[in-house]
Order: sequence, then C-alpha cells, then structure tokens
Amino acid sequence: MAEQTDAAPAATAPVDETRAVEKQHQQEELPVATVNKSFWKALLPVIACGAGLFSDGYINNVIGSVVTILAIQYGDTWKTSNAKNYLSDIAFAGTVVGQLAFGYLSDKWSRMNSLILSTVILLIFTALTAGSYYHGDAVGMFNILTAWRFFVGIGIGGEYPAGSVGAAESTSELKSGTRNMWFILFTNTMIDWGFVFGAFVPYVVAAACQNGHLSTIWRTSLGIGAVFPAFLLIMRFFVKEPEEFRKNSMKHAKTPYLLVLRFYGFRLFIVSLIWFIYDFSSYSFGIYSSTILANIFDSSTAPLTTVFGWNTVLNLFYIPGTALGAPVSDLLGPRYALALGVTLQSIVGFIMAGLYPRLARPEMVGAFTTVYGIFLTLGELGAGNNIGLIAAKTCATGVRGQYYGIAAAVGKIGAFVGTWVFPYIVAAGGDSETLSAQYPFWVSSSLCVLSALLVVFGLPHIGQDTIAEEDIKFRAYLEEHGYDTRQLGLKSGESLESVGVVEEDEVKKETSK
Repeated sequence: MAEQTDAAPAATAPVDETRAVEKQHQQEELPVATVNKSFWKALLPVIACGAGLFSDGYINNVIGSVVTILAIQYGDTWKTSNAKNYLSDIAFAGTVVGQLAFGYLSDKWSRMNSLILSTVILLIFTALTAGSYYHGDAVGMFNILTAWRFFVGIGIGGEYPAGSVGAAESTSELKSGTRNMWFILFTNTMIDWGFVFGAFVPYVVAAACQNGHLSTIWRTSLGIGAVFPAFLLIMRFFVKEPEEFRKNSMKHAKTPYLLVLRFYGFRLFIVSLIWFIYDFSSYSFGIYSSTILANIFDSSTAPLTTVFGWNTVLNLFYIPGTALGAPVSDLLGPRYALALGVTLQSIVGFIMAGLYPRLARPEMVGAFTTVYGIFLTLGELGAGNNIGLIAAKTCATGVRGQYYGIAAAVGKIGAFVGTWVFPYIVAAGGDSETLSAQYPFWVSSSLCVLSALLVVFGLPHIGQDTIAEEDIKFRAYLEEHGYDTRQLGLKSGESLESVGVVEEDEVKKETSK
C-alpha cells in the first residue's frame, strides 16, 4: 500500500457536543437492525457477493482435467511445449493481481461495481479460453489458452476482496448467532462445490462424447465455467452497497495508511501467515490424489470417465468439512473453530505419516482414501472455512478490501510456493519411497500446529458484531491521532463543510430538548 500522511487536514474542528452525539449514535447503531428486512431479502446480498467464489473452485479444478486431455490429444507436442509448465499455475499469478487491484477498488470505488467488473472479466475470458485458437497451430493455441487463463485469474482475484468483504458486511443484517454460518456457506462452501463440479462436468461431457472427441470435451468443460458468472452478473445488478460500507467507507476520504499500518499491521501479518500456511499445504496435497488413483487403475489406459469419476469422488471429501463446520464457527467462534480444525488435521496427518507404508498399497486403497478424505475434511472445517471469515471481520470497513486482498494474495502465493516446494520435500526422502511420502505429512501437520498457535494467541476475539465494533475502535484510534473522522462515509459531492453544518444543526436540536 502506498504511504500517505498520517492525517488529513481538518476543515473545521467539530465541537465537543458533536463528538458526544456522534459517539452516542455509533453506540446505538452497533447492533444492526434486521426487523425491516425479511430473511431472504437480507440473505440475497450475501449470496450475490459470496457465491462467485464457486467460479474460483470450478476454474481452478477443471484445468486439471483439461491438461489430462491435452496430454492425450497432442502427445509429444504438448509435452515439449512451455504451456505444459505454466498453464495450470498461471491463474495463480492473475489471481494475486486481481486480489490486490480489486482490494483497492472495492475500498476506493465501490463494493458492487468492483464485483460487477470482476464478473465481466471472468465471464469474457472464461469464454475465450474455451474458444482458444491460433491459425491451426497447436503450440500457438496452447500459448493463447495460457494468456487467457491469466486474465481469468484476475477476474477470480476480484471475487475475493470485493465479494467476500461485501458478503461479510451484508451478514450484519442477518440474525445474530448465524452470521458466520451463512458467510461460510456462500464463500468457502461455494469454492468447494466449484471443485466438485470442476471434476464432475468433465466426467459428464466425456461420458456424452463416449471418451472421444477430445477437443469437444475440454472446450465444453471450460466453456461451462462461464455459465454461472453469467447468472450471477444479473443478480449483482440488483444488489445495493452494504450498509456498513455506506456509513464507514473512505472512498471520498484520504486514507491514512501509516495509521492503518500501525493499527492493523501485526494483525494483517498473522492473518496472512495463517492463509499462506493453509494454501501452501492444501493445494500441494493434491499430489496424494494421484497416489490413490494409481492404486485403483492405470491412468495411461483407463478411459477418461474412470479418471474423472474418481477425481469427483475425492473432491467430494471437501463438502462435509465445510458444510458441517459452518455452524461450528458460530458456536465456537472463528478463532477456536479454526484452531480445532487444524489441530485435529495435524493429528490425522501424523497418523497418516506413521502408517503410510501400510496404507499406500493397492489392497488398502479404501482405508487410505478414507483417512485422506478425513484429512481434507478437517482442513475445510478449520482453516478453509474460517481464514477468509477472519480476514473479512478483523479490519475496519474503510480499508477492509485492501486488508483482505493482501491476506488473500499472500495465501495464493503460498499455494504457488507449495506446488513448487513440495517436490523438493518429497525428494528429501532420497531413494526411500516411504520417507518421500511421509515427509510432506510431517511438514504439513507441523504447520497445522503452528497455525493453531498463531490464531489463538495472535488474533483477537471475533464475535457476531465484530464488524461494527471494529469500526468504532478504528474511528476512536483515528480521532486520537488527529484524523477527522467526519470524512468516513462521505458521498460524492459532499464536503466536510456541508457535513459540519448538518451536525451543528443536529447538536442544536439535541441540546434544545
């Protein structure tokens, strides 16, 4: 974030009575009223803002099936191309760019307009990936497909800060005691369902094509990824800005980045580190799905429907963890739910490491798949469900998009680093096949323990009204350091002078009563 001065120059110093009235109003507004909205009307913005992360799961997972098909269809041409090394990972780079750029836009422009823009980018470039072509040249087509995937990543990245932050703010209008659950069900759960459909759709298309017409299978699988954003785009045109954003945004105010860094710097570091660790392990552990599948069938001779069908089964293990874990985040709170999930995951990981020589045999594939599935489920119950929730609720509204965008970007960098580092961890086992398989479990399980310690001792309590409470604390901090908080929530065309006149009139009315 660019550095600016600590405080904007105050136009007219508000009188003491004005401050008293402001603080009284802030305290009265802490519990956001829900009586004026029906349940579904209050839930609609949460769905519209968060559900776009389905596309993240789908597009990131479907590319694995696409790469499988391209390897079969183009053989040595694919194996010797540069795209083979970059196609799967290029979306990570685009996602990081999108998370940082849209984090800024969602704070300084608009939550909903940023969402709409990211959806349009996602829609256009997902459709372009399905139609990738370069004068009949296969290598040129690979490069075009890789380029489009980068821009798809930017669209996905925009969904994180604008969508998740908007969803978190919109949950304030839902019933207290259920807000974390609804946030999770329309953010992380949607990502996980995207993973499932990213594996299932290629299976269905391959079955319809009877394992032939390879170009049709991968192009159709990619193209279907544009259908969901198209429906979501229509819904988002009818959603208004979250109330918290309208009251506390800094879109027409100078952001005091030095003060923000002093107040939130350490917390942002902890949240980002936890997210890095989670993505580092979770994305990298996909290597074990290939071990399970290799014990079930020979991927070089098995039909595509068999490969994609079993891939769907493995991805289904994410769903129980995220769905059943959603209410746990309300019962225990996000901090303890995350700590519980990663602690249990570390225990299972250590067990898998110790028993790997027995589990990783063809006759034990059922037991290995089950234990591995439990490992994935606990990961979703813990960090998968709660890290985005924690990032969205541990920062004030005025800078929440940028705060969330940075944390999410660090997480994606963790995923990218993990996919490159894990092969070296495996190689550290040397000639021992057992040690090569055990080392990643030792590393990942140890990192789970570290995550539990970081979240319990490094983050504050996160309750049902944390968003509103955080805004009040941040306002008070800014005021203590000379920042004129009347700038927060200013609308286009408003000025501090005009706001000051209105406030003085309100003070006079209050004192005359």
